[in-house]
Amino acid sequence: MELIETAIAEKAVAIILDNAGADATVSAVKKAKDAGIPTFLIDREISEEGIAAAQIVSNNYQGASLVAEYFVKAMEEKGTYIELTGRDTDTNAHVRSQGFHDVIDEYPDMKMIAQETANWDQTEAFSKMETLLQANPDVKGVVCGNDTMAMGAYAALVAAGKPDVIVVGFDGSDDVLQSIMDGGIKATGLQPVAAISIAAVDQADYYLTHGEFQKEEKQSIDCVLITIENACMYKTFAPVEGVTSCEKKQ
Repeated sequence: MELIETAIAEKAVAIILDNAGADATVSAVKKAKDAGIPTFLIDREISEEGIAAAQIVSNNYQGASLVAEYFVKAMEEKGTYIELTGRDTDTNAHVRSQGFHDVIDEYPDMKMIAQETANWDQTEAFSKMETLLQANPDVKGVVCGNDTMAMGAYAALVAAGKPDVIVVGFDGSDDVLQSIMDGGIKATGLQPVAAISIAAVDQADYYLTHGEFQKEEKQSIDCVLITIENACMYKTFAPVEGVTSCEKKQ
C-alpha cells in the first residue's frame, strides 16, 4: 500500500508490482486505478478482476502438476510422503497444492502421512521436518510448495542421516538448481520470472506508447520441470545462453 501511495503522490504513469497477496493488494490497486495509474501485477493474482491492467503469473497449477508427475515416478508410484505447504493466505500455496494432489492422489499406493504449512520459510521447514521425522522416520518423500521450504526440509533430512528421501520443490531458485546438480533435491518447477518481468515492462511500455492495453488482463506463463537432466541449463530463473544440454550425473 505504501508503494502505491508513493507512486500516486509522485504522479507515476504506470506501476509494475509483485503484490503482497490475493486480498491484501486489492484496495491499493483500486486506488491507483482511480488515480489514473495502470498497475501491472506479476507473480501472483489478486482476488478481483477489472482493476489491474494486467496480472501476469506463472502457471502454478501446470508447474505443480509437472513436479508431481516426476515425484510419482521417482517414488515408483508408492510409499509415504509429507507435504509442506506455503502461507495459508497466499493463493499460490493453494494452487500449487491442488496441482500436486490432482496428480498424486490418482495413485492409491501413494500415502500422504502429514501435511504442514511452513509459511514459505526455510528455518520453519527445517524445524517442521525435524518434528515430522520423529513421528515418521521411514517417510520416503517430501513435496514442498516452494524451494525455500525444500532446502529446509532437505537439510533436516541430511542432519537426520536420511539424504536419500526424495525431496521436490517449486520456484527454480539457484540454490535448489545447485542442489539438484549435486544429487540432493531431486526436482523443482521453475517459474519463468525473467520472462514475466520482461512481459510486464513491455506491456507497460506499449500502454504508455499506444494508450491501450496490449493483452488481456489475466495472463499465465508455463513453468519448466527442472531435474538433473537440465538443471545446468538455467540460472536466475531463465535459460543460460548457449547451454543446450547437461552431462547426466550418474
